[in-house]
Amino acid sequence: MTPEALRANWNEAWHALGIDSPGEALCEELQRRYGEPQRHYHTVQHLGECLAWFEREKTLAERPGEVALALWFHDAIYDVHAHDNEARSADWAREALLEAGADRAAAERVHALVMATRHDAVPEGRDAELLIDIDLSILGAERGRFDEYERQVHAEYAFVPDEVRLPRRRAILQRFLDRQAIYATPRMHAQLEAQARLNLQRSIAG
Repeated sequence: MTPEALRANWNEAWHALGIDSPGEALCEELQRRYGEPQRHYHTVQHLGECLAWFEREKTLAERPGEVALALWFHDAIYDVHAHDNEARSADWAREALLEAGADRAAAERVHALVMATRHDAVPEGRDAELLIDIDLSILGAERGRFDEYERQVHAEYAFVPDEVRLPRRRAILQRFLDRQAIYATPRMHAQLEAQARLNLQRSIAG
């Protein structure tokens, strides 16, 4: 997405909550975070790809503004040596919504959506299903983009020895492949499921 499209999405998300956008500073800080040097996949490229999917599928959302803001914050904190990135990102999202004037219920729902990106449970509810399908859309990307994604993820964890990193990576991908369905929403399932399974099988076998 272009910078203009990102900003339009940002403003529309807040307006959907009945709140004026909290200004450029927070939007710019989030984009700066996605541009941190330790990131290779969890970058503005990934954020833009997620938001582009959201723009195509947002009619599925019960609360589209909350889904969009959860996407903005879902990888806001990304420390490759930490195991609480989602929790810290979710806490930041909740705090930002409350400071901007969102009601507590909305802030808690966005917090829960960000936490769902841990991918440790089947998402519950239409908004969580859409959010997770969008976050996993890269698995169903065309071959060239998927291969780029694989290189990007390995670059983020290059500090981990191959004999540890590669089996762990295969195990993570196998868990997605073992699901009855990777994608829950009908259109994304139709568009991405078959390609995702081909990509995962090829990556695991390689």
